[in-house]
Amino acid sequence: MATPFDRIAALRGQLAQAGLQACLVPTADPHLSEYPPEHWLNRTWLSGFDGSAGSLLVTADFAGLWTDSRYWSQAQTQLQGSGITLMRAGAPDVPDLQDWVVSHLQPGAALAVDGRVLDRAGAQRWQRGLAAADIQLVLDQDPVGVIWADRPALPTAPVFEHLPPHACRTRADNLSAVRAAMHDLGADYHLLSTLDDIAWLLNLRGADVDYNPVFLAHALLDASRVRLYIAPNKISADLAARLAVDGVDLCDYTALAGDLSRLPVDAPVLVDPVRVTAGTLVHAPQLRLLEAINPSQLLKSVKNTAEADNIRQAMAQDGAALCEFFAWFEAALAAGQTLTEIDVDTHISAARARRPGFVSLSFSTIAGFNANGAMPHYRATESAHATIQGDGLLLIDSGGQYLGGTTDITRVVPVGTPSAAQRADYTVVLQAHIALARAQFPVDTPSSTLDALARQPLWRQGLDYGHGTGHGVGYFLNVHEGPQTIAVRAHARPHQGMQAGMLTSNEPGLYREHQWGIRIENLVLAVPVQETVFGDFLAFETVTLCPIDTRCVVPDLLSADELSWLNTYHQQVRKRLLPLVDGAARDWLLARTEALG
Repeated sequence: MATPFDRIAALRGQLAQAGLQACLVPTADPHLSEYPPEHWLNRTWLSGFDGSAGSLLVTADFAGLWTDSRYWSQAQTQLQGSGITLMRAGAPDVPDLQDWVVSHLQPGAALAVDGRVLDRAGAQRWQRGLAAADIQLVLDQDPVGVIWADRPALPTAPVFEHLPPHACRTRADNLSAVRAAMHDLGADYHLLSTLDDIAWLLNLRGADVDYNPVFLAHALLDASRVRLYIAPNKISADLAARLAVDGVDLCDYTALAGDLSRLPVDAPVLVDPVRVTAGTLVHAPQLRLLEAINPSQLLKSVKNTAEADNIRQAMAQDGAALCEFFAWFEAALAAGQTLTEIDVDTHISAARARRPGFVSLSFSTIAGFNANGAMPHYRATESAHATIQGDGLLLIDSGGQYLGGTTDITRVVPVGTPSAAQRADYTVVLQAHIALARAQFPVDTPSSTLDALARQPLWRQGLDYGHGTGHGVGYFLNVHEGPQTIAVRAHARPHQGMQAGMLTSNEPGLYREHQWGIRIENLVLAVPVQETVFGDFLAFETVTLCPIDTRCVVPDLLSADELSWLNTYHQQVRKRLLPLVDGAARDWLLARTEALG
């Protein structure tokens, strides 16, 4: 069986044969999905590193994987024996990927990257940077595809309709809102390639991508019709007829390039340069591209009143499932059962599957005990996992896809007796979480600026964490959704201003490498709170419902306001979840929502 070392060697042979000096392999597909289908996992197949972010660069004498701090520990383990160097992106002594290329490739060299999986904005940045160094960017070759003989086929899961009462907007309403934005921008056409945008626009869902209820497709809108480019037989005749009533025409997935090339010369086409690939547009040089964020990005991020109500109900069902799981987990530990991180995944998934409206997990469960919890995106496997025994902390990050909403929650629970240092770390992370949960801010505040509110309790102690504090969450869609992002290193942009109805995670953390990790995550809904002469203000409603384990808290470190927030939250959790649980789950809920102080 070929190893990553063998595959890198084969790629180098292909590069030499094609007259190329380097190959860049990003983590992407033609839809720029965060989680591409297996067919497009080029970087994973080549390197053996299966984290969700990272870019692989291969030259004749060097192979390097650039990935951020969330994955450093995981990548270091998975890259062993591959001959690939881990490049810790963001570390002060590690050059930016493009800077490395410019400084190491000779003038006249050619760097290949499959244009089908490189966003238009990224391609433009690479072209500008490489041109100054007389290095050619080759976008029309796929050296990895040439050597990947047993590449998996594209997925073929059927598409289904998201229906009322869970679908709270009509397809016609969605299309009308997007077309109004097209008109304002002066666009005759609008090209969409991002899967969650297309699914939201047409009230459709699928199962082509693990954990995300989306399907492979492109869409091309004009003032009256939509061409949906999708593989044959994924949509039933009945659904196709309903789509036709709303002006949606089904086209073969492969027909997009030809149709783009036949659009009128200088036709104004709206594209989002970070959400459409350079390869998708290469066949239509005659078009006049209007570059702006996909209107659907903001439209779907702002949940309406009916969606917010459904989200609250989904959160309650999710919280009830977690009560059932934690009651089982604590009883099993007390009975002396030998449990592993795999058992956590199995039982928490089963508890969710028993709840009404559950469809699937929203991402692969992260269950990390002690040192494994220090890797923010750790995943236990049958071949590599820990037994939960002794003293320490267990971090569980999990979520579900429900017809009425998407959940994402992280809890850390003690096993045995946590140390004083662990309890101190846990408490400061809780303080960070509460600081953001209690925030009040003007409408349109850039989401990135809110990050510092959460970090203040950690920064005061010289502590920090390497990931963002919050991401948008879809409505029975992708668990990671834009445009808002609460991240200190994110660049503030006009479309990232916070709006009422945005659903966002609140997940500060603290990680002691090779020791333990702590993250406390709830989802929060931005809601109107105050109108003054200075403007309209928003606050966060915490919609996730599950106790925060107080056994790890050092109460004396909490202020009166922080303690009040925690106790009030637990009162709400108890009130909302008691009608949905019984037996051991009810007893567990009552015990874990006792007031602290």
